[in-house]
Amino acid sequence: MKGDNVVSTAVNEPVVERIKQKHTLAKVLGPAHIWALGVGIVLVGEFMGWNFTIAKGGSMGSLIACWAVGLMYVVLVMCNSEIGCVMPEAGGQYVQAKYILGPLAAFNVGLALIFEYVMLEAADALVIGALMQTLNPAISPIPWIILSVAILTWLNYRGVEATLNINLVITAIAYVTIFILLFSTKFYIPSASLLQTKELMSSLPYGWIGIIAALQFGIWYYLGIEGAVLGAGECRSPGRSLPLGMLSGVVSLIIGATITWYVASGLVHWEQLGASVYPLYDAALATKMPFVIAALFVGTMLSCLASANGCIVDSSRAWQSMSNDHLVPNWFSAIHPVYKTPYRAVLFLVPIALSFAFTGLLDQVIAFSILSALYDYILKAIIMFKFRQMWPLGSVERGYISPWHPLPATILGILVLLIFAGFYLGYGINLLAGTLFYISASVWFEVHRKKYVDYSSFITTALPRPQGY
Repeated sequence: MKGDNVVSTAVNEPVVERIKQKHTLAKVLGPAHIWALGVGIVLVGEFMGWNFTIAKGGSMGSLIACWAVGLMYVVLVMCNSEIGCVMPEAGGQYVQAKYILGPLAAFNVGLALIFEYVMLEAADALVIGALMQTLNPAISPIPWIILSVAILTWLNYRGVEATLNINLVITAIAYVTIFILLFSTKFYIPSASLLQTKELMSSLPYGWIGIIAALQFGIWYYLGIEGAVLGAGECRSPGRSLPLGMLSGVVSLIIGATITWYVASGLVHWEQLGASVYPLYDAALATKMPFVIAALFVGTMLSCLASANGCIVDSSRAWQSMSNDHLVPNWFSAIHPVYKTPYRAVLFLVPIALSFAFTGLLDQVIAFSILSALYDYILKAIIMFKFRQMWPLGSVERGYISPWHPLPATILGILVLLIFAGFYLGYGINLLAGTLFYISASVWFEVHRKKYVDYSSFITTALPRPQGY
């Protein structure tokens, strides 16, 4: 009988391994894919949305907001990369909150991530529809919104590697069009330049209060780059891919954001620019050069597609991670047996994104996306302090170590609080409504959903016991 048991175990081992592989995401991503995932989501912020900083703070206020928020994202990525390389599961910030702060924090972080990306996806689709309408006012934007989301959903359903390979290409093309616009202005020949830059450095119509208000939309230059950590579970080497891909992505975005501000502010009056749906395309129209106009039309379109594509990747992984832990119904955790994608999570979030895109309220959709991100970022600062307390240097192997701790986490927390203040100045009602939404969701989780969490499997034993526990 004992011998029979041994034989039975040996026979079943390959079966167990096949079952494990069936429910595991494919590990196929490298640093370039992480760059494409992060920058692909965010690059659309160079083409639309950032210009609301000019409406709030003028040209100079916009530039200060761009660099201040850029610093915030540098320290955010540093914190994210260190923790993301250690976490034993896919799920990015959600898993970090789960292991370090517990189920309620994990639920809120996961929900904030999903709405951050779903709202960004909705904004992308909305701009695609509006851009197509510029070709002919009789064109309805609705079919183009639906078509773009449908195509990207199909790509994500079929597989993440091909999806992000496409993102790599279209993101690179969109990024190049920013430089096409830059060089078309002949900025390097002051006497022949199209840029009107005399008033740029002194354009502060609302003073320092305008700079604080501009910080809210300064996030749009970079919002989503932190979500690249959600691809950690599908990286061949997370310790190499995450810091390389994400930090190079932030540098790319800071350069692109500065060029975007400089060119658009020099070509379009700040009052017109602050209300534009597609500011870089409006800047291209101001050059009156057909090739440049065509290039920026294509660049704006591709940036929206790349962003929406990355949003589907990130939001579906966050939803699937929550489902795996029963924070939402476990039905959504299924992995496609052939394509190795969280296909139910991908499909579930589509109608939510479309419903917000159909509203046509770009600034409101962007505002809720930013608010969701802010709640995630303030928790990220807390998580970083807690992580170093629970697992000090030397207690667990790290693929990347964030330097100068606790300075990065401190800077992150201070800047997030300043942005909350700016958010209140411009969108106080939205801030109240969004806060009430997350409080209500937390109450629902504590009262109804928390009882479904299986604490025996919620936290695995892959990490050493934290100090003090």
